[in-house]
Amino acid sequence: MRPVLLFCLLLGTLSTFAQTTLYDLTCDHLKNPLGHGSPQPRLSWKLRSSQRNTLQSAYQIRVASSAIFDAKSLVWDSGKRMSEESILQNYAGPALQAGRRYHWQVRIWDQNGQESPWSETAWWEMGLLSAQDWQAQWIDPEKEIDVKKSNPASYLRKAFALNKKVQSARLYVASRGLHEMYLNGQRVSDVCFAPGWTAYQDHLQYFTYDVTSLLKTGPNALGAVMGDGWYRGFLAWENNRNVYGERLALLAQLQVTFSDGSKQMIVSDGTWKATTNGPILKSDIYNGEHYDARKELPNWANASYNDAAWWPVKVAEYPKNNLVAPQGPPVRRIEEVKAKKVFSTPQGDLVVDFGQNLTGRVRFTLQANAGDTLRIEHAEVLDKKGNFYNANMRAAKTEIVYTFKGGGPETYEPFFTFMGYRYIRVKGWKGDLPLGAITSWVMHSDMPKTGEFTCSDPLLNQLQQNIQWGQRGNFLDVPTDCPQRDERLGWTGDAQAFSRTAAFNYQVAGFFHKWLDDLIADQGINGGVPFVIPDVLQKNRTATFGASKLGEINGSAGWGDVAHIMPWNLYLIYGDKQLLARQYASMQKWATFIESNSKNNLWQSGFHFADWLFYQPRTEQFTEKNGYTDTYYISSAFYALSIDHLRKAARVLGKSDDEARYAAQFERIKAAFNHEYVAPSGRTVSDSQTSYVLGLMFDLFKDENREAAVQQLVSDIKGRRNHLSTGFLGTPYLCHVLSDNGQTKVAYDLLMQQTYPSWLYPVKMGATTIWERWDGIRTDTSFQEVSMNSFNHYAYGAIGDWMYRVVAGLEIGKPGYKHILIQPQPSDTLSRAKVVFQSSYGEIISSWERVGEKLMMNVKIPANTTATVTLPTDDPFSVREGGVAPMNMLKTKTGVQLEVGSGEYQFECKYRRM
Repeated sequence: MRPVLLFCLLLGTLSTFAQTTLYDLTCDHLKNPLGHGSPQPRLSWKLRSSQRNTLQSAYQIRVASSAIFDAKSLVWDSGKRMSEESILQNYAGPALQAGRRYHWQVRIWDQNGQESPWSETAWWEMGLLSAQDWQAQWIDPEKEIDVKKSNPASYLRKAFALNKKVQSARLYVASRGLHEMYLNGQRVSDVCFAPGWTAYQDHLQYFTYDVTSLLKTGPNALGAVMGDGWYRGFLAWENNRNVYGERLALLAQLQVTFSDGSKQMIVSDGTWKATTNGPILKSDIYNGEHYDARKELPNWANASYNDAAWWPVKVAEYPKNNLVAPQGPPVRRIEEVKAKKVFSTPQGDLVVDFGQNLTGRVRFTLQANAGDTLRIEHAEVLDKKGNFYNANMRAAKTEIVYTFKGGGPETYEPFFTFMGYRYIRVKGWKGDLPLGAITSWVMHSDMPKTGEFTCSDPLLNQLQQNIQWGQRGNFLDVPTDCPQRDERLGWTGDAQAFSRTAAFNYQVAGFFHKWLDDLIADQGINGGVPFVIPDVLQKNRTATFGASKLGEINGSAGWGDVAHIMPWNLYLIYGDKQLLARQYASMQKWATFIESNSKNNLWQSGFHFADWLFYQPRTEQFTEKNGYTDTYYISSAFYALSIDHLRKAARVLGKSDDEARYAAQFERIKAAFNHEYVAPSGRTVSDSQTSYVLGLMFDLFKDENREAAVQQLVSDIKGRRNHLSTGFLGTPYLCHVLSDNGQTKVAYDLLMQQTYPSWLYPVKMGATTIWERWDGIRTDTSFQEVSMNSFNHYAYGAIGDWMYRVVAGLEIGKPGYKHILIQPQPSDTLSRAKVVFQSSYGEIISSWERVGEKLMMNVKIPANTTATVTLPTDDPFSVREGGVAPMNMLKTKTGVQLEVGSGEYQFECKYRRM
């Protein structure tokens, strides 16, 4: 082979090898969504390249009605667009049609003008887009019911025939109450707790199921099982139920397309039949499920079943114009956990330990005589004597009652309930209980995992596991406070405090997008934001916490502030400007509510939860100051934060007049705040950790008082022997304030503290999730108050955000991680730390390890992003990358900075001790 030809072939091979490829195509954060509801989907993709410094300079999207992308099927071609944006790009083609699938591809040009191949094909399929798309009727399956108690589950069915070969079929279902759908005896989906929990009075989700493979030519049958769920089950306290309605209802539409192109539709209407004489005697989210296997209905969802004893359903009048497609992931069974131990307690109870506090439900396979009854109760902890303890469940019965039918092994898993537990107590079982007979299904919204943190300290690694398990346990369709007692509500203060941490651990864009829709729906006419979303506590109550008119809601500082804190955080993390724009009016309404309850630029009225569950010493310890912070100090501080977030949002959205107005308003609040609450010395009226944390974090202190406030905070911490005293509102910001103000060592001292109160105290006490209280189990091994003592409560897990951003050093430079800051602050107490994060642009890694006097750093920056890497060293001459001294280093107060593009880097430098 001639040298010139060989050279050309080699050059072509290298060029192909270096070519950028595209992967992980998503539509509104979802992969190939079925039953999509957005009329203008937003498309994202990631770039993969073996070359450093890869950037996109242009892109082209094409959308077609088939995966062929020929002229006949092409729906929209964006053309070549000069843009470096690769996330959340709007579809801008013709109006999308209900029920139609759209295939799409993208290609890009890099900064050198080199064109990538077309990506693999992705798709989205539209759902039903208007009330006119629904031909089905709402149907009510029940006869007479007792609205004061849980009623038996309803079974519904419809037999029908298909006379042609099926090409495709979609089942669209909405329900008032929970549903599980069946077709020819098979469950149609692994989705649990459909249609989810939303502000039902405003909007109700419908689900789309691909049932093509379950249909057959000839006789078929469509069936549904329905339970109370959030719609009419027990919610909150004092036997509160029927919050949204008293009767169940189903809306189902099966659209079948045959191979010859013809169609057939089977819809819910008056021809369906129903019964409540099935095995599910009652089901409730709080109280559990009673199941009598002797009353099972074999083959009830098959065409051959004789339903002569069933009754006709009633057609019901409910709206269809409030039906929406899901925006977030559904709840699924995610992981099966096997029992770790079966034992008898000192009190003689038969108990199973799963080794992990989790949210989900049990599944068992056991054999017993007909009529034998098994009762399973749930608990998070054992008491100090090793006995089963479930008093903290309060009024929630959290029990499964199963009656055997006999005749062989029986397998059972509840339908319409979930529990928070590590232990179960089994009553009514005779003989030994095999270890493998009972397992647990972990259940939560099916969020992709995006973040991992590890370090050299096993207690911190366990803390990280506890944080993630706490999130998994409480992100079950809504961000609940706890998964076990008679509460399980979407407390707004908990959610806003944890939102940054949550978005590191899991992809929560869709999850929170859905929940913020509920916030808009439930926000009061006066702008007040309810304590919980969806609102089941304050809605339509004029006497609740000071509301004076129907529809008004009195919000609490730090809780109602979720209206601006969460949208801003989601904008930073996902670069979602459209979400920020959607929430802007809600943010303004909340600020208007505060203004209407304020005087002289201070919010000093109304009920507030304040710094909830701050540290309070036992009553006998009179010598120790508690962590109390003045309530109106806190509310006025959050007033300032709400205005500051509005200022920032206005700038992003191009609302310059609003930006100027909110900037001036912030300065007025700041001046009033200092006059009212801060002495000339920088000391606050409360002189508490939270008072200094909020003032510093929200930039409320005068410049001349900042350092004094920092020293007051440090003095308080050291005076407590390196212990915190903060509650729900101060804790998320505590370590950030310290590290932002040159006190990173003090922040580490708090993080590494192992005695009460601290983050590691529960870990040392055997916790596998985050506790509601700093001392859920006291130092003498007794329990905190029965009335409020959850052992799965994620709020204090907000420390994870500091671990990821400061210990491992992964920070946002530009929204969505378009520009990344790698700036770890290592400690002498750790020898290594690492984060791996799946951003919207791709995988980011920041890790460091101390080796003698050297610090080794491994960094990975995804394509189409850039980064500023700050090495924590005072010696720029010690810096090496890949063994070579890098060019263009900049020495700063925090270390040595380098600007880098995408790629993988190995840095080393002289370690700067803290």
